[in-house]
Parts: sequence; C-alpha cells; structure tokens
Amino acid sequence: MLPSPPPPAVAPPDAGAPPAPGALRRPAVLASACGGAFALLTAVVLAHGRAPFGFESAAVHWGVAHRPAWARSAGTAVTALGTDVFPYLLALAAGAVVLRSRRPSPGRPSPDRPAALLLLAPVLWLPAGQLLRQGLMRTLARPRPPAASWAFDASDHAFPSGHAFTSALSAGLLAVAVALTRSSATRAATTAALLFTAVIGFTRVYLGVHWPLDVLGGWLLAAAWLALGVHLLPRLPAAPRP
Repeated sequence: MLPSPPPPAVAPPDAGAPPAPGALRRPAVLASACGGAFALLTAVVLAHGRAPFGFESAAVHWGVAHRPAWARSAGTAVTALGTDVFPYLLALAAGAVVLRSRRPSPGRPSPDRPAALLLLAPVLWLPAGQLLRQGLMRTLARPRPPAASWAFDASDHAFPSGHAFTSALSAGLLAVAVALTRSSATRAATTAALLFTAVIGFTRVYLGVHWPLDVLGGWLLAAAWLALGVHLLPRLPAAPRP
C-alpha cells in the first residue's frame, strides 16, 4: 500500500487578505458608540454653559487640599508621560510590533503592505487625532479650573483633555497591536493600557488643570479615534505584486 500524501500546508493569513465582514463591523460599531457618547457629553457640557458641575469643582478642590509637595512633584512627573515624546514612542512601538509579526518566514508569504507603512501608520494616526482634538477644543472653548488650583502653568482650553486623549490613544494603539499579533498577551496589554490611561487622567484633575468631564471627553474621543483606526487598518493600500 502506498503511503498517503501529507496534507497540504495551510499558510497563515496574509497581511493583505481581506478581513471577514464581522471583523470590520466591530471596530466601526465601537467607533460610532464612543463618538456618539462623546457628542452627548459635549452637548451636556455646552448645555451647562461650559461651567463645571458641582462634583467637578469638588474633585478639583479635593486635589488642592490633598496635594503635599512630594505628591505634587510625583504627579507632575507622571502627567508628563501623557504628552510630548513618550506617547509617540508608544505609537512607534505599536508599529514595530505589527511590522515584526509580518516578517516573512518559511512557508509564509511576504506582506503586501510596505514595511514603512506598517511601522508608521500608528505614529501618523496619533497626530491626525491631535488635529481633530485641538479643533474641537478651540471650538468648544471650555475654561480650565481657576489658575489658583493649578500645580503648574497650563495653556489653552480644557475640553477635551489633551493628556487624557493622547495617553489613551497611544497606549491603546500599542495594546491593539499586541492583541492583533499575540492574542495570549491581550489581557496583559489591555490592563496595562487602561492603568496607564487612568493614572494620567487622574493626575490632570489632581493637579488642578482639568475638570473630570474634560478627562472623560478625552477618553471617549480617543476610544472613537482608536476604533476608527482599527476599522481602517485593513484598508491600507497594499504594494503591487511583481
């Protein structure tokens, strides 16, 4: 009896393969839900005349009353991670994770999309979101808490919080990259991203430079923008095959 031929090797999904319709719908639904929640929160803030609610004032006053010198210094150091270079390092790390997972290996075809596009897509998505946030912030023009409560000088308007938005989006980009390429690490990556986001958001209120709803608005807008990016990722242009 002749030996039966070995089963054909099944190649892993290619980076350029079209995703299942359900996989595309889920991020789109999440983007719509978070965007709708942000729009509703914005309407609430505007209906209140951009002024703080009682619980917001109480939160800022609590921070001022419970802010010894060491806590103020620690909070200032931590909150700095929500802006400038660090978020872009997280976004670059997200691109590097995706790029590494797309390296060709024996039995696996080369990815359709250029390496530079895979690496830089998260980095470019971050400033694109910043442009949107800054436009909304200047249009809505919600005042910050009184300067007497600030732990350091702050500029521009309050809603939505830039630090809350940037930290949530950059950490979310890295968590999504890990989840898409190494599913076993999804829970750890998500937990770390949520913890980082929550700590940065807390420092903004604790240091007296934002109202709580500013932080919530930054989180909702970041979640919507992140989900939109995940929805659009499979549609990135592929390199032409030779």
